[in-house]
Amino acid sequence: MTAEAPQNVRPRRRAARAAAVVVALAALVAGAVLVVPLLTRPGPRPAFQLPVACGETWRLSTYPGHDDYDVDLFPTTGAAWGRPVLASADGTVGVAGINGSLGGRTPQDPDGPKGRGGGYWVTLDHGGRWETQYLHLLEPPLVRAGQRVARGQQLGRVGSTGDSGAPHLHYEQRRGWTKVETHFDGVPSGITSDDRERTVRRNSANCP
Repeated sequence: MTAEAPQNVRPRRRAARAAAVVVALAALVAGAVLVVPLLTRPGPRPAFQLPVACGETWRLSTYPGHDDYDVDLFPTTGAAWGRPVLASADGTVGVAGINGSLGGRTPQDPDGPKGRGGGYWVTLDHGGRWETQYLHLLEPPLVRAGQRVARGQQLGRVGSTGDSGAPHLHYEQRRGWTKVETHFDGVPSGITSDDRERTVRRNSANCP
């Protein structure tokens, strides 16, 4: 003679199945939130401007081993230390902090020990899967993650933190998280490859 199962076993099993279905659906939704943006085509390129003060002329350069599309910016006149670094376009701060390690290069000790990576840095999300990055800032950024910023708003100051040999601004534009040739005021910079040294001059139209 078979013993009857307790009356509350079946309801518990049904509740367990329902909970498993809810968990599976939640996982699918979470996966879609992560995957769908990756499958979305990038939007049109924002109207990026040089990330430096209006009217200033800067050298945009690269060198072998620098990585394709990376741009280093140096002012053509005056010292680089402490110059304002500005947002290239409207956006939302993604990261504002330390990339790698800072090292010890300062205006008072420009030949101090190098750090690693980008030092103090900021990334901006401009929507449409477009992003800009600003590296080697002198000190902690003036903005915080999640903050909305306008084109021309100051993010920090030019420095030499991280893996930097001299004060400058390392800058990148990314489309769909892939680096692309930088454009400023609608004009391509011409810096696409690090197979040789290359320098161009551009005048900033990042004006109010």
